[in-house]
Amino acid sequence: MDRRLLLLTATWFAMLAWSGWHPYDRGTWLMEVAPALIALPILWATGKRFPLTSLSLTLIGLHGLVLMLGGAYTYARVPIGFEVQEWLGLARNPYDRFGHLMQGFVPSVVFRELLLRLSSLRPGWLLTVLLLACCLAVSASYELIEFGAAMALGQGAEEFLGTQGDVWDTQWDMLMCLIGAALALLLLSRWHDRQLARLD
Repeated sequence: MDRRLLLLTATWFAMLAWSGWHPYDRGTWLMEVAPALIALPILWATGKRFPLTSLSLTLIGLHGLVLMLGGAYTYARVPIGFEVQEWLGLARNPYDRFGHLMQGFVPSVVFRELLLRLSSLRPGWLLTVLLLACCLAVSASYELIEFGAAMALGQGAEEFLGTQGDVWDTQWDMLMCLIGAALALLLLSRWHDRQLARLD
């Protein structure tokens, strides 16, 4: 049994219990933590025959914690975001921007691993372009889900959207995802390659 996956599961269960104990808005909490609830059984179902590198698994774990913290307070009300807002003199709580940065940072490494292990692609410009496009596709899909929630729930979707009055919030979200993906590929690719080589 993969001890790394056990640790991730235990950490997520603890964080889910904390964040779901008394969230600001129960419906928003459920929508925000849903990606982690979907990812966990997939990780367990595929973990034995297709174990991920420690880097990918750690990043997935951290991303889940980001989602759960955002779900507990809503992204516009996360306390550490207010601290950063005051420290940097920002007009809004930046935790939502950080969440979308992670939406690119983490999937870029996971997609990279899947493509390098399951296809004939090799590191280089084509892989990089494809990974950035995949991350933007994830971001665009998420924005469409937010749009669907807004249409279905009306005013009740405001906490899930977390726009904080910014008419360009969707564009900023996608830009932060792209920046996150580019940063991860720039900073982590060599480390990731070494871990992939050990798997082989």
